[in-house]
Amino acid sequence: MTGSPTTSLDEFARVKLEALEAQTLRRRLIETDRREGAIAFRDGRRLVSFCCNDYLNLSQHETVKRAAIEATEKYGTGSGASRLVSGNHPLFRELEIRLAEWKQAEDCVVFGSGYMANLGIIPALMREGDLIIADELSHACLLSGSKLSGARVEIFRHNDMAHLQALLAAHRGGARHCLVVTDGIFSMDGDAAPVEDMAEIARRHEAWLMTDDAHGLGVVGREGRGSSFMGETKADVPLQMGTLSKAIGAYGGYLCASAPVADLIRTRARTLIYSTGLPPGTAAAAIAALDFIKANPDYCRRPVEKARSFTRALGLPDPESPIVPVILGDAEATLAASKLLETEGYLVTGIRPPTVPAGTARLRFTFTAEHDDADIARLAAIVRERILPRQAAE
Repeated sequence: MTGSPTTSLDEFARVKLEALEAQTLRRRLIETDRREGAIAFRDGRRLVSFCCNDYLNLSQHETVKRAAIEATEKYGTGSGASRLVSGNHPLFRELEIRLAEWKQAEDCVVFGSGYMANLGIIPALMREGDLIIADELSHACLLSGSKLSGARVEIFRHNDMAHLQALLAAHRGGARHCLVVTDGIFSMDGDAAPVEDMAEIARRHEAWLMTDDAHGLGVVGREGRGSSFMGETKADVPLQMGTLSKAIGAYGGYLCASAPVADLIRTRARTLIYSTGLPPGTAAAAIAALDFIKANPDYCRRPVEKARSFTRALGLPDPESPIVPVILGDAEATLAASKLLETEGYLVTGIRPPTVPAGTARLRFTFTAEHDDADIARLAAIVRERILPRQAAE
């Protein structure tokens, strides 16, 4: 062997980066200054952002910001320790009670992020000898948590209930416990899982259903309660997981469940036990945002209504959420389309593999309550007249 370990590490990184660059898959961080409404600034340019998950624009809402400031002044900027040591400041329990009531569950546990929640919850419940069955388009953290658990993992075709039932029939009998996991609203396609049907199928096979409602809370279901509430009655979902970083406009993750399950998670979830608790200001912001959502159901319907005006202008099916993908297929063509929109004053990030399957690179449009209708109409016209015809020609 020749050269130092540092030299070989640098060479390893360079080779990997060159390969990714050749496939138009290298990532770069771009500083984005988000302001009021749906406005963002990049390189000094004012852009209308259509790629942010702040669906209700609550991260910029004066009441929410004031709550964060007041909590910071009272409790400080950080929690100082893990929740099980001394970081469990008084706002945690208030937030958990509010979330449990909103999701009609007995209890709730708040984590440092949605990713940390799923990496902690699933291994705390499942282990070798158990079975996990996941939708193929489940978020990466659901799949990562499933792999960490040591349980057998089977994948069913996206929203294919017949395939889910077939896998349960084939494998449930050989497993001690069984967990079915899915997004409630799928982050890249914007469609909804058939949660009510899944709950019934899981019940028949003595399986537990877990939904990741990161993109559902605040914008879908009755009063914005999320994907478990899209039917006439609440779906029987014993494990309702979600985040505080999308429509809530803050940060963190949570699990709403029964009291015994919540207590078990507090005791066994490693990402809760060994992580510093959320800052008080972040928890206070989430509480204020939940209060706003409860008091303003008409406002919470706006993101999906805005998305619908866009899809109808393009002749696309009505959306089930504020997320609308326009699939272009090729990564390079997707980046070019994103750049075209930026020159027109719109920020729409291109999504490429491995975030989405190969051959499905896309523009992922997200709509917020504060988007201007004129901006949406002009955006749709550009996509219809300058992006889709070019894609069809290729």
